[in-house]
Amino acid sequence: MKTGRIPIGELAHLPIRALVTTSHDGQKAAYFSNITGRIELYEMDLATRRETQITHGEAPRTIRANFVWSRDNESIIFVRDVRGDEQNNLFSVNLATHEVTQLNDDPTTQEYVVDVFHDGRSLLVQSNRNGQVNLFRFDQESREWTQLTRGESPVHSAIISPDGTQIAYSTNESLNLQNSDGYIMNIDGSDQRRIFRVEEGSSDGIVGWHPGGDALLVGSDASGSDRLGLVTLKDGAIRWLSPESVDVAGAEFSHRGDWIVALENFESQIRPVLYAYPSGERREVNLPAGVASQTAFVLDDQKLLVYYSSASRRGEMLLYDLATDEAEVLMPAEYGSIDPNVFVGNQHVTYRSTDGGVVPAILYRPDGIPEGAKLPAVIDVHGGPTGQYFRSFNAYAQLLVDQGYVVLQPNFRGSTGYGRAWREGNLMDWGGGDLEDVASGVEYLKQLGCVDSDRVAIFGGSYGGYMSYMAAVKKPDLFKVSVPVVGITDLLLLYEEDMAHFKYYLRSLMGDPEENRELWQERSAINYVDQLKGKMLIIHGLNDPRCPIRQARNFRDKLLEHGYKEGQDFEYVEWDEGHGAGGDPAGTERMFHTTIDFLRRAL
Repeated sequence: MKTGRIPIGELAHLPIRALVTTSHDGQKAAYFSNITGRIELYEMDLATRRETQITHGEAPRTIRANFVWSRDNESIIFVRDVRGDEQNNLFSVNLATHEVTQLNDDPTTQEYVVDVFHDGRSLLVQSNRNGQVNLFRFDQESREWTQLTRGESPVHSAIISPDGTQIAYSTNESLNLQNSDGYIMNIDGSDQRRIFRVEEGSSDGIVGWHPGGDALLVGSDASGSDRLGLVTLKDGAIRWLSPESVDVAGAEFSHRGDWIVALENFESQIRPVLYAYPSGERREVNLPAGVASQTAFVLDDQKLLVYYSSASRRGEMLLYDLATDEAEVLMPAEYGSIDPNVFVGNQHVTYRSTDGGVVPAILYRPDGIPEGAKLPAVIDVHGGPTGQYFRSFNAYAQLLVDQGYVVLQPNFRGSTGYGRAWREGNLMDWGGGDLEDVASGVEYLKQLGCVDSDRVAIFGGSYGGYMSYMAAVKKPDLFKVSVPVVGITDLLLLYEEDMAHFKYYLRSLMGDPEENRELWQERSAINYVDQLKGKMLIIHGLNDPRCPIRQARNFRDKLLEHGYKEGQDFEYVEWDEGHGAGGDPAGTERMFHTTIDFLRRAL
């Protein structure tokens, strides 16, 4: 078994392309890339393949939000924060001159640009400037803001109608915080009315608007999975497209409206599937097993732009010819001096939790493990908790495997991609059944025969950081090492310090903090500090708005109060960033080196 073949610094600096977004005419694509050593915006002419860098230091340091094309395809509007604090302001870059203009300067608000209105000067923006995240109209010339919705629940998606007269959006007006419905209003915010609900309590929303204006693409989990359907605006009739057994991760219409592309999620792989409009006839896309994370119709609807990766193949941009069913690599992945053959495949596996529930997971093992060898292992816990690990390329997992670790990524209850019941399995139960799912992964690893069960680490960011804290103090005999990154230690403090839309998310999963105060305290790792036995590395960002810095600092202080010694029993690191590196190569390299060094010494 060979180890140490991947240079850590080089892996961290391999360029990525993210949030690929096509122009309104489908002739160009824009995306973020860090090929220069920092995040910048680029555009590519899809016909000529000419790639152009369009920002030069003005793009955000980390990737946290989408951007949009202007209606005339001559500029791009993006948002940028300060050192990861996610207090986003709006910026516009002219694609001809590359001149960047800051459109607003509000250091205490979060703005997310949704689209450009048909007048070409006004922007549709999600903003929390008046408390909760609502829809606003922002005039680029007068710099005036007009609030369009005034809901107490966050608006989480919005689409301008093809004729520019209406907006479809998704939000909740029910007391059931699991509920979401689809709405329509005029572009001035008048005549707001619910247009789509399957049942109260289900997550129902608007996905797309047919170019002809007569039908909406909708999604609902009322059947038990995230299902895709069509709603006819004339009579409100619903027709389902995707099967009930598979979650749909995203969908959109072609420019002419003849096709719908959907991303279907099965066993942590995502494949594009086409549906003819209006017949709904299904057509498979001829791509190998892997993960298609983004798709778009381009070049007069003749091609499908697909961002694709697999476990051992870094992300590439493909042009899929709809006439020939053949794919061309438009933007190949870069590997530098690293031999791509050092990257290993992975397996989609399942194991039993303590209550008998079946936990899906992704398993990585080094190639060529000697007979009888017992390797250390890392259980890598995703964020969310409504998130998911996919069978796509994961640089961190590949690095750990190259260092000689077995890696298990559980999609514990609370994860997406496995139906509504599994996603809602940890409601009012953070750090309960989901922690048992993660902890049961140790027994699964032990049964593989190649893992030393006395040398298992747990690692994770955000909710994965929460689980890493909880596992370290509630399952202290299972994990020799824990590495919580930008994690949560005190749920009541988190609620006190969070913004309105994050508070809504917390209430939707764990109930009201006052009514359920004992539960919130019981499920906070800071109340069990004295039970820590293994070594711990705490990593947190100074400017993190999602899991503020006091989550880490207070836990550190409690460790010291209980007699634990920094540098001996635990290590503590603060970085001048937000909720993780977010594609910043320097931050990624720092993270790689710090955690690998700690694991070598402690595990």
